[in-house]
Amino acid sequence: MSNSLRELLELGQSVWLDLISRDLISSGTLARMIAEDGLRGMTSNPSIFQKAVSGNAYDEEIAALAAEGLDGTAIFDRLAVADVSAACDAFLPVYEESGGRDGFVSIEVSPDLAYDTGRTLDEARRLFAAVGRPNVLIKIPGTPEGLPAIYQALREGININITLLFSLEQYLAVADAYVRALEDRHAAGEPIDQAASVASFFVSRSDSLVDSLLDEKLEQAGEQERARLADLHGKLGVANSKIVYEHFAELLAGERWARLAAAGAPPQRVLWASTSTKNPAYRDVLYVEELIGPDTVNTLPEATYEAFKDHGVVARTVDRDLDAAHAHMEALAAAGIDIDAANAKLLADGVDLFIAAFDKAVDIVAGRRAELTGSAG
Repeated sequence: MSNSLRELLELGQSVWLDLISRDLISSGTLARMIAEDGLRGMTSNPSIFQKAVSGNAYDEEIAALAAEGLDGTAIFDRLAVADVSAACDAFLPVYEESGGRDGFVSIEVSPDLAYDTGRTLDEARRLFAAVGRPNVLIKIPGTPEGLPAIYQALREGININITLLFSLEQYLAVADAYVRALEDRHAAGEPIDQAASVASFFVSRSDSLVDSLLDEKLEQAGEQERARLADLHGKLGVANSKIVYEHFAELLAGERWARLAAAGAPPQRVLWASTSTKNPAYRDVLYVEELIGPDTVNTLPEATYEAFKDHGVVARTVDRDLDAAHAHMEALAAAGIDIDAANAKLLADGVDLFIAAFDKAVDIVAGRRAELTGSAG
């Protein structure tokens, strides 16, 4: 029986799961997904951990850690590190079989450090050491303040997943940081063949925001203009992503990368994130089917994962219709949509959402700690 998820690997795309929980790992479900579906990795973020700790699966561990005198924040950190470590162990055979190309699990630095370079770098170092697995990726937001930390962490040999990328400019800066870090390592005689990094480019959130901006313009438009504006809906996420991939491919074809590749450096793959379809009017696997191609990763939430497994169409699409992608960006600008402002808002909102989810997760853990021990903390 064919499996659309496995077929993606034949076209050079790895499927990662945008989900982590204690039960997923302990129940054997994760092992089954790896074996049957060819699942190649896993991502997490504060929102995912907030959902994971909302039940009672962690009560025994929370009580034990509370007995050690740990507060809610420290307990949450220990739970997250433990889950990511266990997931890394589950994916270790994939990591080894792929020569260190796949089998990664991501854990994010505290999002309230997104605008603090020094503390972000310190946290990345701490988490990398705490998990202590070769197949862990430390997630750092792609803010201007995050970029120096990203470069330095990569320079030190820390595996990095750069998250919350919305614009081409962000992507180009991140790609340059990766290349510079490897060039500097190579110049210093340090190995670069086991470097690991992905650039996580967010897709569906762009459509959600810009569609709402287009709707505002529709309310004021005449009949002819309304038809033109309506046709612009639901296309930015894919168009923006295809243009990013175009630049990624150009980077790999250049002399600068050729020198690093000759020394064994693996590419920093583009990872498509936020690939669930938010608008029910759009196909539920839109952001998977339209972004398939070599040297990419798509990290899928559970519902999208199951939907694509059931009815996804597999074909190389990521570098198809590039002229149309560029034309769409021009059409949005002509319609008065400020893409730069939209991307800046998406980044700021993304950081804020992750901070809120992180704080909520800590609050949940602190609440369970209080209930289990009869004391606040």
